[in-house]
Amino acid sequence: MMRRWFWLLFFLLLQGCSAIKLGYNQLPTLGHWWLDSKVSFDSAQSAQAREALQQLQRWHRSVELNAYVDWLVRLQSLAVRDVEPQQVCDVWSQVSEGMDRLMAQTIRLATPIALQLQPRQLRHLARHWEEQNEEWEKEWLSGSPEERLRRRLDRTLSRYGDFYGSLNEQQTELLRTQLQKSVWHAEWGRRDRLRRQESLLKALQRLQQDGLTAQQAEAALLVVWRQWLAPPQASDRQLYASLTEQACRNLAELHNSTSPEQRQRAVRRLRAYERDLRELAAQP
Repeated sequence: MMRRWFWLLFFLLLQGCSAIKLGYNQLPTLGHWWLDSKVSFDSAQSAQAREALQQLQRWHRSVELNAYVDWLVRLQSLAVRDVEPQQVCDVWSQVSEGMDRLMAQTIRLATPIALQLQPRQLRHLARHWEEQNEEWEKEWLSGSPEERLRRRLDRTLSRYGDFYGSLNEQQTELLRTQLQKSVWHAEWGRRDRLRRQESLLKALQRLQQDGLTAQQAEAALLVVWRQWLAPPQASDRQLYASLTEQACRNLAELHNSTSPEQRQRAVRRLRAYERDLRELAAQP
């Protein structure tokens, strides 16, 4: 639940410039709609959530957007040449730091509302997750291994094709090979998804049962966020680290296979994102 704000913004960045301005300015409304669908706010909670999301957007606009602009400027300089996996990971580390700042602010603003959630609302959240999990399993666990790979490849081609333009046969085969060698698999993905849901639900239940102060509740939710990305089990932490290392290597490998025309398309997209984010940051 808590990291949805970041992914909403990231999704908008991938959709093209026209979506960024419109979508960013609608994030409080979109975020409220998304949260309400999960827990079914009462009227008082709904008003608090709207105000908290508006405060979060104001903070994000004034503090974080310029950091995004800096990332985009750096990415433009990288996009015109071959890159090393470590350079990709360095950028991702900066993005991760931004995510941590965002989540700390999100949790601070969300804690007063989380303390008011009732058992019926947490049951509503659990049922909603059950429905989503069924859809997730249909998408990622159904079909033969080749069918699963085909769906993953189609998604990956769409994502990179939107950024670089059409990929050639060699690049498509490269992506297929990368997916075949990926340390991620759907069975583990399902277990990790359930782990994260369970950890958040238990934390929210604890807020209601243990009579925590706002400071204690905020600390408990911060632990949930950190364990989402650094799981308690050493084997899961190692897999997360392997996934990150592999993702950096794969992206560098794909980028290094692109033509000058594909790289120029990427630069144009990044430059347009930069322009739109500068304009958004300048808005009151």
